[in-house]
Amino acid sequence: MTRVDFYTHAPDKLELARVLTGKAYRQGLKVMLYSPDSRVVADMDKRLWEVPANSFLPHCGCTAPHASATPVVLGETADHLPHDNVLINLHDTTPTFFSRFERLIEIVSLDSADQDAARLRWRFYKQRGYEMHSHDLREKQT
Repeated sequence: MTRVDFYTHAPDKLELARVLTGKAYRQGLKVMLYSPDSRVVADMDKRLWEVPANSFLPHCGCTAPHASATPVVLGETADHLPHDNVLINLHDTTPTFFSRFERLIEIVSLDSADQDAARLRWRFYKQRGYEMHSHDLREKQT
């Protein structure tokens, strides 16, 4: 069953997604970064190329011919899911295909609308019996 991790109070969702992607990659896991918003996907693609300046996370779009051999994929749809280790959801709705992954990461910003949407997703997963974990980033900042 999918393990669900919520990272709450993130000052920058995409930066945290980049950091968590790097951590998963170093652990030998494959990651899918998901958002139906093409601007978010493009921003993540740019971040994975540029930050940090002395590093690189191998990545591509999930529809690329070499996606199944690439450890990090970015996607706007669930049509092509080349692997199933870690899914990082960068959208405010529950991905319909999340249960196919071993681990789902939900990142919640400081924005109240984002927090409200995250509460609904939390309840959705909890009511269905998924293993839930919460990581409050305020505790890490002190």
